[in-house]
Amino acid sequence: MSDSISFEKCKSFIDCQLNAVTADIPGAIKTRPTLTISRQTGSGGRTIADKVAALLDAREKSVCCPWTVFDRDLVKQVLADHSLPGHIARFMRQETTLGINAGVREILGVQPSQWTLVHYTTDTLLRLARMGGVILIGRGGSVVTSTLKNCFHVRLVAPLETRVRHATEFYKMSEREAHTFIETEDHERRRYLRKYFAEDIDNPLLYHLVINTEQMGFDGAAELIANAMERRAACLAKSTPPLARMPA
Repeated sequence: MSDSISFEKCKSFIDCQLNAVTADIPGAIKTRPTLTISRQTGSGGRTIADKVAALLDAREKSVCCPWTVFDRDLVKQVLADHSLPGHIARFMRQETTLGINAGVREILGVQPSQWTLVHYTTDTLLRLARMGGVILIGRGGSVVTSTLKNCFHVRLVAPLETRVRHATEFYKMSEREAHTFIETEDHERRRYLRKYFAEDIDNPLLYHLVINTEQMGFDGAAELIANAMERRAACLAKSTPPLARMPA
């Protein structure tokens, strides 16, 4: 799926949510669950997220807005939410090299500070999570939304050799390129969470569920997540009053 098509789906989801609030459509006002996914590179994050969304859509036939995955297209949503120019997108990797060149760009106003971009991203993550019916991949989602009761947090892991194989197939790269790619991406994600949230991405206590996708497979992992989310939602419904709908 291309980035443009994926982002159009994300825009459609937000429009649907806003229209549902205005029209008072049954099934759209009560806050729905939100899933955050943290993943080791090559463990199947996006593929599993899409499978979970399909499973939940099939089980929630009375809900008007389909489950929507926010991954790389989250950057575009941040730009839209905060009226940032498109060229800022290239500075919004999970961790950038903050050397002299980056400092000069900030002083000249070419790019906002990295702290500002993280703040904007966090704001958008919270906005989406409060809507519910979304799957948020990466960007410290489990930490950012840790106080929201409607959120369910998952960490996906797999042995390195398995992840290298997945990366070569998914990204169409050589085995050597896959090794470098995985090492770089995992390092950046770990630094992002440590630097901006003072958390260890490998801390299992940040998640409701940690899954080895080599053992479970992508389909098995998706079904396990969907079942666990439904069970937790049912338990919360019995023990606490419904969450109030947050303004978009």
